Amino acid sequence: MAGYILAIDQGTTSTRSIVFDETMQIAGVGQTEFPQIFPKSGWVEHDPEAIWESVLVTVKQALKAAGLEASQIAAIGITNQRETVVVWDRQTGKPIHNAIVWQDRRTASYCEKLKREGLEKTFSKRTGLLLDPYFSGTKLSWLLSNVKGARARAAKGELCFGTIDTFLIWRLTGGKSFVTDATNASRTLIYNIADNAWDQSLLDILKIPAAMLPEVKDCADDFGVTEKSLFGAEIPILGVAGDQQAATIGQACFEPGMMKSTYGTGCFAVLNTGRDMVPSKNRLLTTIAYRLDGETTYALEGSIFIAGAAVQWLRDGIGVIDKASKSGDLAAKADPQQDVYLVPAFTGMGAPHWDAEARGAMFGLTRATGPAEIARAALEAVCYQTRDLLDAMCRDWKNRSGDTVLRVDGGMVASDWTMQRLSDLLDAPVDRPKILETTALGAAWLAGSKAGVWPDRKAFAKSWARERRFEPEMDPKTRVAKIKGWKDAVRRTLTKG
Repeated sequence: MAGYILAIDQGTTSTRSIVFDETMQIAGVGQTEFPQIFPKSGWVEHDPEAIWESVLVTVKQALKAAGLEASQIAAIGITNQRETVVVWDRQTGKPIHNAIVWQDRRTASYCEKLKREGLEKTFSKRTGLLLDPYFSGTKLSWLLSNVKGARARAAKGELCFGTIDTFLIWRLTGGKSFVTDATNASRTLIYNIADNAWDQSLLDILKIPAAMLPEVKDCADDFGVTEKSLFGAEIPILGVAGDQQAATIGQACFEPGMMKSTYGTGCFAVLNTGRDMVPSKNRLLTTIAYRLDGETTYALEGSIFIAGAAVQWLRDGIGVIDKASKSGDLAAKADPQQDVYLVPAFTGMGAPHWDAEARGAMFGLTRATGPAEIARAALEAVCYQTRDLLDAMCRDWKNRSGDTVLRVDGGMVASDWTMQRLSDLLDAPVDRPKILETTALGAAWLAGSKAGVWPDRKAFAKSWARERRFEPEMDPKTRVAKIKGWKDAVRRTLTKG
């Protein structure tokens, strides 16, 4: 069989389906957005039926764009928005409520209650996560408490819980497969990442019946076969991973010490720690990077809230640029004698500071400060924050050896100026790949390698192609001074400490 692989990338605001050919190049793409639902302040929901329809539509679009029939696809890989919760009826397949999205904050008070009861250490030790509404467990508990009769029905085995991958696989296989993968399970707050099993003691705390949980599989595994009526042929589903883990795989970060950073609205950095399940003392997340052939590889993950959003602010907030692509050109014109710092705490500060009450601030303004200096400060802020994450990861993981090379993806990495400044401030090389669709590529590789039509891990890592490497060029004294200035700016912005 030809090595065509279909990757379904089910994101927060849109769904993309991409067909890759046997050389791992893109042959066809389909994409569609779906509605966001905001019932109350801080609440975010999706209609699972809208997500399902978006998958059907985009798969057909991608096949058409590639000029292929479904029978020519060797396998499907799925990657998905993580932590989003769906509960549905085991008999009918119909959701009992809208999906509660990872961004949703409705369980904040519940999380605070659990913290006051001294339970955060229990959850962190077993799951590697923090007690935060971000993760699935408290969202699921809320659904069971707030949908009439849900908890009793779940205990009888009448209801199914899943993250988006599980729901899609259930639908694609006509209810024959009720499964997830280890990466998605590791983000639920109820999965013991050391034992690789659902944790009964955490289920008891959150009052979640074990009968509603899916089977947890490796990332490259047999997840079932699509119904022929959907696309015209049965297609095996052979790969699944949450979006940031899929991007880590797509960047071929298979060796301990390798790190990828995705620059979208925010930034997600993931450091492969190999077999070391590293507990964080710097409020990073310990998570499963992937599980292949029964062997678990762990990672440290950190997120910052504002990356690409800083460029959007330059464009839409203060109007210093009319196109996002012009930010680097404007920054390059900045006066090197002016030390201007933007701390982009527009929605608080993420890892490793975790200060929800902090707000954005700018330091070092003079009469000579203009749009160029502000643009540079906004882009540098993303670089400084990445360095803060990397520093925290290095403090957490003492077994680290060798020099870090950062592999990058996401919209911001198109800016040469920003990537050069990132390398300068990290004092480390930054590699930009030829294929920027790394999330979809990661899911595709899981499926393609399992199907035996794509290279194995070693060969895939070898085939990973760099478009450009950025090497540090900044004078060390300048770097030290700039980082000192950044730390001072952050210290003055934080509300705690």
